Amino acid sequence: MEVVHARCAGLDVSKKDAKVCVRVAGAGRRKTVETVTTWSSMTSGVLALRDHLAAERVTCVVMEATGDYWKPFYYLLEDLPGVEVMLVNARHVKNLPGRKTDVNDATWLAQLGAHGLVRGSFVPPEPIRQLRDLTRARTAITRERGREVQRLEKLLEDAGIKLSAVASDIVGVSGRAMLEALIAGDRDPAALADLAKRRMRVKIPELTEALQGRFGAHHAFLARVHLDLIDQHTQAIDQLTARIEEAIEPFRAFRELISTIPGISTLTADVIVAETGADMSRFPTAKHLASWAGTTPGNNESAGKVKSSTTRPGNPYLQGALGAAAMSCAQNPHTYLGARYRRIAARRGPMKANVAIQHSMLIAIWHMGTTGALYDDPGADYFNQLHPDRTKQRAIAQLQALGYTVTLDRAS
Repeated sequence: MEVVHARCAGLDVSKKDAKVCVRVAGAGRRKTVETVTTWSSMTSGVLALRDHLAAERVTCVVMEATGDYWKPFYYLLEDLPGVEVMLVNARHVKNLPGRKTDVNDATWLAQLGAHGLVRGSFVPPEPIRQLRDLTRARTAITRERGREVQRLEKLLEDAGIKLSAVASDIVGVSGRAMLEALIAGDRDPAALADLAKRRMRVKIPELTEALQGRFGAHHAFLARVHLDLIDQHTQAIDQLTARIEEAIEPFRAFRELISTIPGISTLTADVIVAETGADMSRFPTAKHLASWAGTTPGNNESAGKVKSSTTRPGNPYLQGALGAAAMSCAQNPHTYLGARYRRIAARRGPMKANVAIQHSMLIAIWHMGTTGALYDDPGADYFNQLHPDRTKQRAIAQLQALGYTVTLDRAS
């Protein structure tokens, strides 16, 4: 097999150290030499490894994406002159069962890299990595804030307070005022219900009934704890959002561009920018982007039979943001994406329809990022206009099924 890199290194990284195999291919009658050493994962150890690889004149370094333990090695080696550092998917470099040790894994990675049998994963540059850390932290804290609201709701249920049955947001302006009054010791349902603001005031009779319960000092103490935690999460989210606005400045044009797609809000666009890098040239085609994101069917065929076409694992943060955007499109009756969602959901179910809309969004994002064109929505009647005769026959059949005789006259 052809040797692409005569001097290649394979790193099997763990929390405390890394096994490093330096493979030097032999020329002529010389044998190939593979030397395995162990290096600490501390910064001083990684810097010493960097000097070692430079002394060995290594031109390619291959390492697995193992948790977050690869980061200290990758970040300190990525700018090593004349060296291609590759972070590879562990699924693509699995060793044979029964032969798996740290030493064998490092040797196997070095062999794969030497013969050019692996592809590097997408590792964004430093500005995008920082933006990605910020958006992921905001997503995690937002989810935790939602969990605190759910814990507060469970506490109210325990106290017999059915506020969530009337108010869609128990920590909104009206709900918060009622909860603060409950914690302060006010137990009069009518007085509590009268704290409702704006549109909630039309629900005062329902609120009066919902606020009758057995809310005591124990519930007040726990409710205070939950509300304080919710406030802390809200403050952290606001701080992260302000920092994201600063970090995203170089990519603001791309964010505003993709925000023209129905369903993609500014928060969703922030995640898309952070996860894709806002550079569509890294993906040769739109299909490459959709496949990388995990929105395309997998291939599992044997003997002419397709066993499964389940989508492969993709970027969970990107999928989460796109999934929420797809659900927003599904609720909009005036867009092409909404019509496409309902068309697919009727035949294949809402889950597959959601993934299909994510795929469509990514295709549009790639083309928009490549050409700079704004999103041009084909309209909710796109499929009707695509096959007008088919649409007409379907409508006639539905009316005839209801017992009507249909006569059509073309409008002038």
